[in-house]
Order: sequence, then structure tokens, then C-alpha cells
Amino acid sequence: MREFLQMGGYAHFVWPAYIVSALVLGGLSLAIWRRGRALQQRLSQFEGGGGAVRRPT
Repeated sequence: MREFLQMGGYAHFVWPAYIVSALVLGGLSLAIWRRGRALQQRLSQFEGGGGAVRRPT
């Protein structure tokens, strides 16, 4: 197990790359999820006749 974690001596490069990749993917997932919720709310306002839908500037 220790040999795997050391990654053949390249652990100082490999593990930070994994961590940065995971953070980027997590951030993108969160941004997509938030954007989807915002669009769903705008759509429900539009379908419900909740007034005029403003275009983003």
C-alpha cells in the first residue's frame, strides 16, 4: 500500500494533480447545478405567468 501511495517517487506531483482535478470537477458540477436551478426558476415563472421575463444583461 505504501508503494502505491508513493507513486514510484512521483507522489508530490500526482496527488496534488488529483486534488486539483477533483476540486475543479466539483466546482464545475456545483456551477452547473446552480445554473440549472436558476434556469428552472425562470422557466417556472415564465410558464406560470409570473410577469415578464427579463433578459440578462
